Amino acid sequence: MTPFSATAAGLATDVRLPDGDGPFPTVLIRTPYDRLRHRPEARGWTRRGFAAVVQDVRGRFASPGEWRPYENEAADGAATAHWVRGQPWSDGRLVAAGASYAAHCALVLALEASAEARPDAVIAAVPALGAAETAREPSGVERLLARAGWWAAHGDRRDSDDSALDKALAADPALLTHLPVTALPARLGRSLPSWAGLWHHRERGRLVSRAESARTPLLAVGGHHDHFAEDTVGLWRAWGGPSARLLLGPWRHGLVTAPGPGAGPAHRVNLGELYVRWARRALTGELAPGHHGALALGGGDLWLPAGTEGEPRTRRPRMLHGSAFTADPVRPVRSDDLTVPTGGPPDRCLLVTPPLPRPLDLVGPVRVRLRATAHTPSADWAARLVALTPEGTAERLLVGVVRREEPAGREAEFTIELGRLARRFRAGTRLRLEIAGHHFPAHARNPHTGSDPVTARRLLASRREVDPGSVALTLPVLPSRPTPTEPAKEILR
Repeated sequence: MTPFSATAAGLATDVRLPDGDGPFPTVLIRTPYDRLRHRPEARGWTRRGFAAVVQDVRGRFASPGEWRPYENEAADGAATAHWVRGQPWSDGRLVAAGASYAAHCALVLALEASAEARPDAVIAAVPALGAAETAREPSGVERLLARAGWWAAHGDRRDSDDSALDKALAADPALLTHLPVTALPARLGRSLPSWAGLWHHRERGRLVSRAESARTPLLAVGGHHDHFAEDTVGLWRAWGGPSARLLLGPWRHGLVTAPGPGAGPAHRVNLGELYVRWARRALTGELAPGHHGALALGGGDLWLPAGTEGEPRTRRPRMLHGSAFTADPVRPVRSDDLTVPTGGPPDRCLLVTPPLPRPLDLVGPVRVRLRATAHTPSADWAARLVALTPEGTAERLLVGVVRREEPAGREAEFTIELGRLARRFRAGTRLRLEIAGHHFPAHARNPHTGSDPVTARRLLASRREVDPGSVALTLPVLPSRPTPTEPAKEILR
């Protein structure tokens, strides 16, 4: 049937219906990224018997109102759901679906709307759970590059310019080094009144805490190389609905395969087809209760059941150099460069494990425990794990950053959580561990003055010491070769 436009909840809405008389189950996608971009996705749903409703969120593209990220989606989504269920082509069954911010829209509809508006199933891919979750690491450290890119592209504007930050960096490669961080809009040359307010959001976990009371099935999809992988897993684990499924692939935020040797042919998944099959089973109550799913084992070209985790094994990497180093925010360790300087005063502590004597599967959380001293009252500690292949190439694996506030010169013992791995490493691989004071521009620079990194105007260098014998790298080692599974088997069971 020819698609038509409508106004639901006062917002611009496109509707596409399958051939036939209906009524039909409906998929609702609410997006800030232009509903017109979702036409291929909508056609895919209608070819498989679902009505597809795609809506611009308030203040974006053709929808009127003021664009306030993360503020209006529960109420607007509920009004739209009521409208959908009142249409003659709707059979009342509703699937809320979306990726990134659109996943947030789907989740607040499921977790905060009344029973009459609540969807019957939720598909949440690479979910951007809230302003605080997207702006900061769980430790509170600011995600500068990702947020600058998003706000430059989408913030305080009706349309989008996905390349806005790239163009600004091409014109001024030092763009993100200028202080204060809150003055970025002036350097971009346009008004961004919400940019400064973004950093006031510090409360994490609102949606995850509500997930325990969920009443609908969930399909959570994420990528090992996505900023929000931990949030995706946390949402799946906390979900209290009748069933929860997790698919975690070797993907980035756009659900495209990350570059490098991790992905294999077995990791290719037709997500659209899987979504449709899962939605049908969710709406007919055919999904088994409980939490199931599949995660890709990078470098192994296979899938493992979700929840698979190795046994924590502690390794003591060998110190190469930099047990004493200077963290200088004027010359920070770069997040976009894996090269390690070989001359001059050290800017990081560098450690390495011996070559692996045999292939090793690491599946689960990775952390570093250490004793260290900063000679400034505020200090960030960034730990980056890099795989060094037998051929000598370097592959970024994980990064964790914590912020410590304690008296200058006092030694402290603490842990840095690096995130989760799901990788098979070949014999001869070494793991390089870097401990630094910055990871820029991915993360804002701690100015070491005690000032807020987003409002600071002055930077100080920070002398650091790491106790070489204290550094303990905890890795999740599978004790034996795992039994593989199939994504469809786990998602549709």
